[in-house]
Amino acid sequence: MEVRLAADDQEIRAAERLRYRVFYEELGATPTDVMAAERRDFDEFDPICDHLLVIDHSLPADEAVVGTYRLLREEVALQNDGFYSASEYDLSPLFVGRDENTYRRHGQFLELGRSCVRAEYRSNATIQLLWKGIAEHVYAHKVSYLFGCASLPGIDLQQHAEALSYLYHNFRAPDDLCVYAVPSRHIEMNIMPADQVRERDVVKALPPLIKGYLRVGAYIGDGAVIDEQFGTTDVFVIQSIARVPDKYFAHLARRERPA
Repeated sequence: MEVRLAADDQEIRAAERLRYRVFYEELGATPTDVMAAERRDFDEFDPICDHLLVIDHSLPADEAVVGTYRLLREEVALQNDGFYSASEYDLSPLFVGRDENTYRRHGQFLELGRSCVRAEYRSNATIQLLWKGIAEHVYAHKVSYLFGCASLPGIDLQQHAEALSYLYHNFRAPDDLCVYAVPSRHIEMNIMPADQVRERDVVKALPPLIKGYLRVGAYIGDGAVIDEQFGTTDVFVIQSIARVPDKYFAHLARRERPA
C-alpha cells in the first residue's frame, strides 16, 4: 500500500473512476449523461487540484487506486476560479485582506474534498494513509488551515435535525473563522435546543469522516446545504493546523508541527 499524489492524467482518471464507483454506483448520486457514459466523476476543478491516492500494488493497475482525496491549495485557487466550496458557502470572511504575501508568511488554506475509499478498504489503515498524505501536503505547502464540505447521507432534514443541532451547539466556528451557507441555500442548523440533543446517540450516528474532523479540533460553519446531485446534507468544516493535538502530528507525520 502506498500513498502519494497522482503523477499524471491517467492516475487522475483512476481516482475519478473510484469516485464514480463510490458516489454514484454505491451511494446513489445522480451523474450527468457524460459522467455515466465514461463512468467517471469529474468537474472543472479536477484539472487544477492535487489528487491524493492510496494505491494497492497487489491489484491490477487499472484497479489499484483504492482511496482518494482532492486537494486545492489557496495559491492555486486564487489563480483560477476559486474554491469548490464557494458554490455552497460564502468564503469571503476567510480571505479578507489576504494576498500572496499573507499566505507565504502565515500559511495558506487547503480545501479538502471528494474523499472516498473503496468498500473493502474502509479500515483505519487506509484512512491513516490518507491522513499521512495530507500531513505531508501540509508541510510541503505551508498550510495553516484545512477546510471543505462534509456530508450527512440523505436530504431528510427531520432525520438530521438532532445531528445538525449538536454540531451547531457544540462546534460552531468562532466569528473570525465562521462562514455562512449562501443565502439561497442556507438551512438553519439550530433546530433543537441543546438540552434536548441526545449526545451519545448523535455521536454514534455521525459519519466517521465528520467524527474524525471533530476529534482533531475542527469547527463547523453556520448553515447546512442540500446537495441534490449527491443526495446529501452538507456542513462546512474548518480546521486550524495549530489546533490539531500533538499526538496526532506525532503519529501522522513523525516530525514537529509546522511553524
